[in-house]
Amino acid sequence: MNLSSMRIFDGGQQFLHSLLRMNFTGLSGQIQFDVDKNLVHPAYDVLNIGGTGSRRIGYWSNYSGLSTVTPEVLYRKPPNTSVSSQHLYSVIWPGETSIVPRGWVFPENGRPLRIAVPNRVSYLQFVSKDRNPPGVRGYCIDVFEAALNLLPYPVPRVYMLHGDGRRNPVYNEIVQAVAEDRYDAAVGDVTIVTNRTKIVDFTQPFMESGLVVVAPVKEVKSSPWAFLRPFTFQMWLVTGAFFLFVGAVVWILEHRINNEFRGPPWKQITTIFWFSFSTMFFSHRENTVSTLGRLVLIIWLFVVLIINSSYTASLTSILTVQELTSRIEGIDSLASSNEPIGIQDGSFARNYLIEELHIAESRLVILKTQQEYSSSLHLGPNRGGVAAIVDELPYIELFLSASTCAFKIVGQEFTKSGWGFAFQRDSPLAVDLSTAILQLSENGDLQKLNNKWLTHADCSEQVNEIDHYHLSLKSFWGLFLISGIACFIALVVFFYNIVCQYRRFTPEDGAAAEEGEIQLARPRRFLRSTSFKKLIDFVDMKVDTTKEMIKRKSTDIKRQGSPSSDGHAVSPS
Repeated sequence: MNLSSMRIFDGGQQFLHSLLRMNFTGLSGQIQFDVDKNLVHPAYDVLNIGGTGSRRIGYWSNYSGLSTVTPEVLYRKPPNTSVSSQHLYSVIWPGETSIVPRGWVFPENGRPLRIAVPNRVSYLQFVSKDRNPPGVRGYCIDVFEAALNLLPYPVPRVYMLHGDGRRNPVYNEIVQAVAEDRYDAAVGDVTIVTNRTKIVDFTQPFMESGLVVVAPVKEVKSSPWAFLRPFTFQMWLVTGAFFLFVGAVVWILEHRINNEFRGPPWKQITTIFWFSFSTMFFSHRENTVSTLGRLVLIIWLFVVLIINSSYTASLTSILTVQELTSRIEGIDSLASSNEPIGIQDGSFARNYLIEELHIAESRLVILKTQQEYSSSLHLGPNRGGVAAIVDELPYIELFLSASTCAFKIVGQEFTKSGWGFAFQRDSPLAVDLSTAILQLSENGDLQKLNNKWLTHADCSEQVNEIDHYHLSLKSFWGLFLISGIACFIALVVFFYNIVCQYRRFTPEDGAAAEEGEIQLARPRRFLRSTSFKKLIDFVDMKVDTTKEMIKRKSTDIKRQGSPSSDGHAVSPS
């Protein structure tokens, strides 16, 4: 490279002094340096570049910061670096939009994420302090660590306990600290509620939650009317009505041909009732003769078999399963009373009960530990305890798993929410971790962590399932519909045959016309009533008698219409 021919410049100090003595105005403004070798009044144009063009949206100078006024004008005024005066013209972002895009850049100085963790004193299975690294442990921590392991990039982090360790921290304060940049995130049993989502971003919920009521219960003693409990009132009513209906249908179908369904009126009514309810035990003594009657009876006996089997199974379950009851039926009955209500220390349930349900704050009793939960419920409101406790479902399930079966959840879950990890607004970690939590849920790892840390009591689930053994009409309406259709079809066929036989049994129109003026003089109403009475009498008549009368009548008609020996028809006398 022929380095020997290169010359060495040794006038650096002289060149530096020349630069420091400069004082002129160039294209970028005044060029002058102070004694500290800093540029005097440095200023820049702030440009908004879009495509191939650009537009100036303001200026910057170390004298006044960002502004839309030229620095030369501001130099003649006192310096003003307040936040309210720092503004530029509107920026046009890529995509020709004025909306500021979401963006997040991890710090390149190596500072790890500051993660706030609640320093709890109760329900330590969810999150608690630990002597070993990383300093915290619990179900929520394991879920967070498992989700971070699924991210395609490393996330340096340090866990910072929030709270004094003597009582549960206020979770609204933790979320507010994240919003104020005192923490980068909050990891723990943080409930996603509306006022929190306004200041931070939450991940996808990793645990379903909601407020429930737990109250002391006592065992229900067996009732002498327990045999009625397997069926609801509507089920008993419809079943009894169908027994009578099917009995009446079978009586109609068998009355004309079966001597067991004939006799005096009181005997026939007794037969209907006896036959109806004896089918419940398959002990009916009357035999069905007609085809239609047997069809209806076979379908009905199948329905009775299903009903009997279901009733037996339901009654066995009710008498076998322990049933507990409480005078508190749910949040409505609890809110309408004046008895004290226990809530967990630091929970959002306090604000919800006061602001949403308008419950007096004086009724709320702060409980710090699970032992206080149990003792307060055992004491009751008359001895300084509480009538019930309102808390989130995961806590209550854990409390019931560690206690005896003297308490249970009453009523329904009256709020729907979940637990999530809180991050500062516009953090991409909230989106990426939501995807990771969904992946944990789909591959079963989330359930495995749940089984590792959390257990549930069998008795709390068993006593709440007692209502499932009550059978309602909606479980059997299909069977009743089939039986009803069969009865309807059988009755239609039966009455069609009756009408056909009755038309053969009644006198011909021509024979009736021989009565002449006497027939015309009769009132129409009398004719109709007489015909209906004849029809009823015909239906009540035994079928053998009917056939014999029809046969005899046909013979008489033929005999009356046959010609005599002289060629004239024989007229009736």
